[in-house]
Amino acid sequence: MSLIRSLTLRQLQIFVIAARHMSFARAAEELHLTQPAVSMQIKQLESVVGLPLFERGTRKLMLTETGDRFLHHASRILSEVKDAEDGLQALKGMDQGSICIGLISTAKYFAPKLLAQYAALYPGVDVRIVEGNRENLLRLLQDYSIDLALMGRPPRELDTVSEPIAPHPYVIVASAHHPLRDARRFDFQELRHETFLLREPGSGTRTVSEHMFKNHLFTPAKTVTFGSNETIKQAVMAGMGISLLSLHTLSLELRVGEIALLDVTGTPIDRVWHIAHMASKVLSPASNGCRMFLMEHTAPFLKQEYSWLTQSPG
Repeated sequence: MSLIRSLTLRQLQIFVIAARHMSFARAAEELHLTQPAVSMQIKQLESVVGLPLFERGTRKLMLTETGDRFLHHASRILSEVKDAEDGLQALKGMDQGSICIGLISTAKYFAPKLLAQYAALYPGVDVRIVEGNRENLLRLLQDYSIDLALMGRPPRELDTVSEPIAPHPYVIVASAHHPLRDARRFDFQELRHETFLLREPGSGTRTVSEHMFKNHLFTPAKTVTFGSNETIKQAVMAGMGISLLSLHTLSLELRVGEIALLDVTGTPIDRVWHIAHMASKVLSPASNGCRMFLMEHTAPFLKQEYSWLTQSPG
């Protein structure tokens, strides 16, 4: 049976969204469908493909090897359709169309406010946000599933156009009752007995932490890995250990005094926010307009929102 004659773009869309969430229920919620409707469309697509796309016997939904390969092709097909749509929208200018922007998980603490400002200026543009760690965003970029990615390090693994847009400092944080919370400019080796709480491999924050250890010739006494900044912050507040986190994730906790900044020599560690897109992707007027908006407004916004945190640690 020919795929071209049998599958539909709607089936591809449902499959890609279900694969992104690894959940039929969450896909149904995003698509405003019932979960049985999503399951039925996936089964029909599997019937056309001739092989299962998802492993359903495990506790968590997972792609089969066929599903993983097919996901790449399905994403590219949907991207080409969107590019065609964007090309037609170009006739109408940058105030109409749609954008899909990927946010590294650390950026979710400030980017939605910026994008809300953009959306208010261009109400005719449909903005969709996808969040993930660095590894996930690189795959989405490569599959042309997102137009733009807001992330830390430029994605040198891919052929992208990556532009710096704002400073991005990382700081060492501890519980509000940590014995070194009031110490000034102490050496990194003073932390040699501490438990360091780390993000998962594939995370940009994890990479910055590993570079920090290497630069200081430092081996933590113990490490514990978590899958999100939020869980790390809760563990830090509970006194489970200390962590290196983006300053831009900490506004609320520092305002209410639940977390302390440790004034370690060599910190903050200065990094840079970047906006990136695939070099081979022709940005629609709406996507290019969003890119220019972020390049112009991100640094002033972050300076206004977070500069008070750098005045004095602790």
